[in-house]
Amino acid sequence: MTDSVYVGNAGRDAALDRGWLLGHFAEDVSDPRYSEAVEIKWGIHPEGDERAEWVRGEERTALLVLIRGRFLVKLPGRTVRLEREGEYVVWGRGVDHSWFAEKESVVLTVRWPSVPGYAVTEPQA
Repeated sequence: MTDSVYVGNAGRDAALDRGWLLGHFAEDVSDPRYSEAVEIKWGIHPEGDERAEWVRGEERTALLVLIRGRFLVKLPGRTVRLEREGEYVVWGRGVDHSWFAEKESVVLTVRWPSVPGYAVTEPQA
Protein backbone atom coordinates (compact mmCIF):
# COMPACT_ATOMS: atom_id res chain seq x y z
CA MET A 1 0.00 0.00 0.00
CA THR A 2 1.34 3.43 -0.91
CA ASP A 3 -0.37 6.31 0.90
CA SER A 4 -3.80 6.49 -0.74
CA VAL A 5 -3.55 3.56 -3.17
CA TYR A 6 -4.44 -0.06 -2.49
CA VAL A 7 -4.54 -2.81 -5.11
CA GLY A 8 -6.14 -6.09 -4.13
CA ASN A 9 -8.30 -9.02 -5.11
CA ALA A 10 -11.92 -9.05 -3.90
CA GLY A 11 -12.01 -12.83 -3.45
CA ARG A 12 -8.81 -12.93 -1.41
CA ASP A 13 -9.33 -9.72 0.55
CA ALA A 14 -12.95 -10.58 1.37
CA ALA A 15 -11.79 -13.63 3.31
CA LEU A 16 -9.94 -11.34 5.72
CA ASP A 17 -13.01 -9.56 7.15
CA ARG A 18 -16.24 -11.52 6.55
CA GLY A 19 -16.39 -10.21 2.98
CA TRP A 20 -15.97 -6.52 3.70
CA LEU A 21 -13.54 -4.70 1.43
CA LEU A 22 -14.20 -1.11 2.44
CA GLY A 23 -15.89 0.65 5.35
CA HIS A 24 -15.55 1.74 8.95
CA PHE A 25 -14.16 -1.70 9.87
CA ALA A 26 -10.68 -1.05 8.40
CA GLU A 27 -8.38 -0.92 11.42
CA ASP A 28 -6.20 1.94 10.20
CA VAL A 29 -7.91 5.23 9.26
CA SER A 30 -5.00 5.98 6.90
CA ASP A 31 -5.87 2.83 4.89
CA PRO A 32 -7.68 3.92 1.68
CA ARG A 33 -10.22 1.15 2.40
CA TYR A 34 -11.36 2.97 5.55
CA SER A 35 -14.60 4.90 5.05
CA GLU A 36 -17.42 6.19 7.18
CA ALA A 37 -19.30 7.16 4.02
CA VAL A 38 -19.72 3.77 2.33
CA GLU A 39 -19.25 0.02 2.84
CA ILE A 40 -18.50 -2.51 0.11
CA LYS A 41 -18.75 -6.28 0.51
CA TRP A 42 -17.80 -9.14 -1.82
CA GLY A 43 -20.11 -11.86 -0.53
CA ILE A 44 -19.43 -15.50 -1.38
CA HIS A 45 -22.34 -17.64 -0.21
CA PRO A 46 -22.60 -21.43 -0.46
CA GLU A 47 -25.97 -22.88 -1.45
CA GLY A 48 -28.33 -22.72 1.54
CA ASP A 49 -26.41 -19.94 3.31
CA GLU A 50 -28.76 -17.49 4.97
CA ARG A 51 -29.00 -14.59 7.33
CA ALA A 52 -31.58 -16.08 9.67
CA GLU A 53 -31.65 -13.01 11.91
CA TRP A 54 -33.22 -10.03 10.15
CA VAL A 55 -31.51 -6.65 10.16
CA ARG A 56 -33.98 -4.38 11.94
CA GLY A 57 -33.93 -0.63 12.36
CA GLU A 58 -31.76 -0.19 9.28
CA GLU A 59 -30.02 3.20 9.13
CA ARG A 60 -28.36 2.69 5.75
CA THR A 61 -29.31 2.53 2.10
CA ALA A 62 -28.11 -0.61 0.32
CA LEU A 63 -27.48 -1.86 -3.21
CA LEU A 64 -26.97 -5.60 -3.74
CA VAL A 65 -25.80 -6.81 -7.18
CA LEU A 66 -25.77 -10.47 -8.22
CA ILE A 67 -22.46 -11.47 -9.78
CA ARG A 68 -23.41 -15.15 -10.15
CA GLY A 69 -25.76 -17.71 -8.59
CA ARG A 70 -29.35 -17.31 -7.38
CA PHE A 71 -29.95 -15.15 -4.33
CA LEU A 72 -33.08 -14.11 -2.43
CA VAL A 73 -33.33 -10.78 -0.64
CA LYS A 74 -36.12 -10.88 1.91
CA LEU A 75 -37.86 -7.56 2.60
CA PRO A 76 -41.05 -6.86 4.56
CA GLY A 77 -43.94 -8.25 2.52
CA ARG A 78 -41.72 -9.07 -0.46
CA THR A 79 -38.93 -11.40 -1.53
CA VAL A 80 -36.75 -10.44 -4.49
CA ARG A 81 -35.08 -13.28 -6.45
CA LEU A 82 -31.89 -12.34 -8.26
CA GLU A 83 -30.97 -15.00 -10.80
CA ARG A 84 -29.33 -13.30 -13.80
CA GLU A 85 -25.87 -11.75 -13.68
CA GLY A 86 -26.14 -8.05 -12.99
CA GLU A 87 -29.64 -8.05 -11.49
CA TYR A 88 -29.81 -5.88 -8.40
CA VAL A 89 -32.04 -4.55 -5.68
CA VAL A 90 -31.84 -1.29 -3.72
CA TRP A 91 -33.55 -0.63 -0.41
CA GLY A 92 -33.51 2.43 1.78
CA ARG A 93 -33.26 3.39 5.39
CA GLY A 94 -35.86 1.83 7.62
CA VAL A 95 -36.31 -1.29 5.44
CA ASP A 96 -35.65 -4.48 7.41
CA HIS A 97 -34.05 -7.32 5.45
CA SER A 98 -32.57 -10.79 5.39
CA TRP A 99 -31.27 -13.05 2.60
CA PHE A 100 -30.89 -16.65 1.40
CA ALA A 101 -28.59 -18.22 -1.23
CA GLU A 102 -30.72 -20.61 -3.31
CA LYS A 103 -27.59 -21.59 -5.25
CA GLU A 104 -23.93 -20.86 -4.58
CA SER A 105 -23.79 -17.09 -5.11
CA VAL A 106 -21.43 -14.17 -5.32
CA VAL A 107 -22.93 -10.76 -4.60
CA LEU A 108 -21.53 -7.26 -4.33
CA THR A 109 -23.13 -5.12 -1.64
CA VAL A 110 -22.72 -1.37 -1.30
CA ARG A 111 -24.17 0.34 1.78
CA TRP A 112 -24.09 3.92 2.91
CA PRO A 113 -23.24 5.40 5.31
CA SER A 114 -20.81 3.01 7.01
CA VAL A 115 -21.98 2.61 10.60
CA PRO A 116 -21.17 -0.05 13.21
CA GLY A 117 -23.71 -2.24 14.92
CA TYR A 118 -25.11 -4.69 12.36
CA ALA A 119 -22.75 -7.66 12.61
CA VAL A 120 -24.31 -10.99 13.46
CA THR A 121 -22.57 -12.42 16.48
CA GLU A 122 -21.17 -15.91 15.96
CA PRO A 123 -22.75 -18.62 18.13
CA GLN A 124 -20.40 -19.73 20.87
CA ALA A 125 -19.46 -23.42 20.92
